[in-house]
Amino acid sequence: MTEDPAGQCITIRSPSLRGVAEEAPGAYKDMSAVVEASQLAGLALKVAKLKPLICIKG
Repeated sequence: MTEDPAGQCITIRSPSLRGVAEEAPGAYKDMSAVVEASQLAGLALKVAKLKPLICIKG
């Protein structure tokens, strides 16, 4: 188990470090940039900003 260094008390339980690395924040693109590019390309329209609370992978 790992505690988030930012003090958010996030616990990670995984049988392997590979699974943890797949879900690391650095493994994802910046969503703001993706949404902005999608809007500029005419593919989408920004209507709300959401904040993820939990990720369950199984």
